[in-house]
Amino acid sequence: MLIRNYIRTAIRHLTKNRFFTTLNIIGLSIGIAFFLLISAFAWSEWRVNRDLRNADRQYFLESVWKNPAMGLSFTTLGQLAPALKANYPALVANYYRWDGIDCNISVGDRHFREGVSISDSTMLDMYGFRVLEGDPHTALNDPFTIVITASKAIKFFGRTDVVGRILSVANNAGIRRDFRITAVMQDPPRNSVTLLFSGADNHIFIPEISQPFFGRNMAWQNIYIASYIELQPGVRPEQLAEPINHLIKVNFPQVAASLKVKPRPLTEYYLFSARRMMTTLFYIAGFILLMAVINFVNLAVGRSASRMKEIGVRKVLGGVRRQLVGQFLTESVLLAMLATGLSFLLYVSCSRFFSAMLGKAVPSLNSLPAIVWVLLPAFMLGLGVLAGLYPAFLLSSQRSVDSLKGQRGTIGDHTLLRKGLVGFQFGVAIIALVGAVIISQQVSLFFSSQLGYNKEYVVAAQVPRDWSLKGVEHMEDVRSRFAALPEVKGATVSYEIPNGNFGDIRNMFREGGDSTHPVVTEQYLADEHYASVFQIPMAAGDFFNRNPIYDNADSMRMVINETAARALGWKKPADAIGQRFRFVGFTQVFTIAGVTKDFHFDPMGRPIQPAVFTHLGLAYNHRYLSFKLRPGNMATALADLQREWTKLLPGAPFDYNFMDQTLGSIYSGELRLQKAANTATVLSLIIVVMGVIGLLSLSVQKRSKEIAIRKVIGASVPAIIQLFLREYLPLLLIAGLVASPLAYWVMHTWLDGYTTRITITVIPFALALVGLAIVMALLIVGQTTRAALANPVNGLKTE
Repeated sequence: MLIRNYIRTAIRHLTKNRFFTTLNIIGLSIGIAFFLLISAFAWSEWRVNRDLRNADRQYFLESVWKNPAMGLSFTTLGQLAPALKANYPALVANYYRWDGIDCNISVGDRHFREGVSISDSTMLDMYGFRVLEGDPHTALNDPFTIVITASKAIKFFGRTDVVGRILSVANNAGIRRDFRITAVMQDPPRNSVTLLFSGADNHIFIPEISQPFFGRNMAWQNIYIASYIELQPGVRPEQLAEPINHLIKVNFPQVAASLKVKPRPLTEYYLFSARRMMTTLFYIAGFILLMAVINFVNLAVGRSASRMKEIGVRKVLGGVRRQLVGQFLTESVLLAMLATGLSFLLYVSCSRFFSAMLGKAVPSLNSLPAIVWVLLPAFMLGLGVLAGLYPAFLLSSQRSVDSLKGQRGTIGDHTLLRKGLVGFQFGVAIIALVGAVIISQQVSLFFSSQLGYNKEYVVAAQVPRDWSLKGVEHMEDVRSRFAALPEVKGATVSYEIPNGNFGDIRNMFREGGDSTHPVVTEQYLADEHYASVFQIPMAAGDFFNRNPIYDNADSMRMVINETAARALGWKKPADAIGQRFRFVGFTQVFTIAGVTKDFHFDPMGRPIQPAVFTHLGLAYNHRYLSFKLRPGNMATALADLQREWTKLLPGAPFDYNFMDQTLGSIYSGELRLQKAANTATVLSLIIVVMGVIGLLSLSVQKRSKEIAIRKVIGASVPAIIQLFLREYLPLLLIAGLVASPLAYWVMHTWLDGYTTRITITVIPFALALVGLAIVMALLIVGQTTRAALANPVNGLKTE
């Protein structure tokens, strides 16, 4: 009965003060919902790879190169994993490898460009992926068979019961073979086996025994094979250190001194790559929640001081302190419950937006772990008690006479505490604003002229691969026809485009130099039109164009970048022109025809590497046809390209991407962080604004008599407004002075992850401080003007 009365009285009080109740509930619910959404995202990230079979014994073989430019960290020697299983069966229970390629796949007269994984037959059994149709034990055993996921089955055939159906697959020479579908697997949850990194989302699997058809191999010398192992129960990864080193020394001694291969737990591998984003988001969410909690407590404490007469009346009527404590705690807990309930609605309504912002699905409420439903009530109860402590224990201890007179006695107004909490909110908002501005500036740099090439109006599409002289000549003819279109300014054939993928690794040295200390370079294959299409400026010489000074054919002439020229010992780019060099392991001597200015083909978090361009006349490998379009109607230009493509390259899908889209995929993490920072900034401003509105309203109510007296003795409206401006704007200035160094340190640390980065200036700090000051000034003017214009008689009558 007593609790029912507490609740009934609390509801009556909360509905009577709808304005402050609404501010409290909305502000806290925003903070809880944002924290829940980010926590759910972090939990889903933590779950990656933990649903795999024997997840605690699954490891990824990670390469650590003495010189990072010598190879990739996420691939290793092709035969290392099976050799570990064959030679050390007491340590290694199983292995899996895959090699990624792109193929043209046809279903009747429909053609698709698809990523294909050439995989070991162990995949389905080793990881326990669910198979909807077919036998998981034998699906990848036979040549010219294929396993696809349910989503691909629906894409190709419109249904999933397609075992026995045929897919026509073309290799790089343009030869087609029929592949029989032997299994359809359910689309797996996110994992590092079928989705090792962005752009390697595998849904089509061809057995390793079919790799000769594609001209691929998984030999010891192939350092680009993603490899996994499953350890025997009780085996520690440290026990593999010596076996791995021994196998490398015996089978590929040339790299033994430069390469260390370490087994990394799959349950940790994904988290390691996602750690930066998750940590940043978690800190942001934590501060937003803290701001909301401060708002909640601040408004509760501020509002409670106005209830002293109510407390006095209750005491006079026989209320004991225990009852007053129970009443105030019930009100604050009920507020926290309502805010938590509203946060669930916000979670459901905003989850789609957050999924789009983060680029990954946020789990639904019913899929969250049970611990959430234990912690949330505890948080709700704890926050309610924290907010109700001040009125419950301090105000209820007042003497009845003092309470009825509205006198605080020995209990102060705690103005300093409340202002300190508001100042903390100002500081967090300033840090969020500064961070959002600096992140936006850095992201803008990724798409600016600092790239070293011009991405505007450049479209790239993958072409059928016939890696022969005849194939290159045919593609050159296709390129020239496209270049003749009025909408096309230029066209080029190449193996690489600036999509963040690394070029092949080549060790080069000057003719007559020391081949034991070569310069490690990234090799790019392209024709002579590449620099003009991407508008890569030349520092010296020409981009493969014939020049009478050379006797060599274009195929024996190379182009390097400025970094490679410096690494090879030439102080000026012009000094490298006409110089000769060799690649380690090759007898040919090459001549430098040109030196490009440095450019960013890799993400800006990686230093610009020495690079060398090889002409397609020497190496016939090609993958992309890129177009520089003229400004104008893009829809018309793309339609013309589609028609010409269908005529010149029948059977090949025209799957194109603008370079802006390609760069967006390279910096997808940074773009997501930018969106998250902007969202956090907006939320922090909303919470600060709501808190200031609430406290200003309370302050105006408490000082209504003071405002009336000031008006009677001649104070103007601007003078009264200044009275409140002087109370809050200095607080904002102090918060800015304290928060700015912290914001500088945080963002400077974040920028350290990028080789090419912006310089932090005073502009973000000035924008944050001035912008917040303007918002606060408008709020104060809006809140105090009505009180300043009110009839002073009403204020003087207030008791």
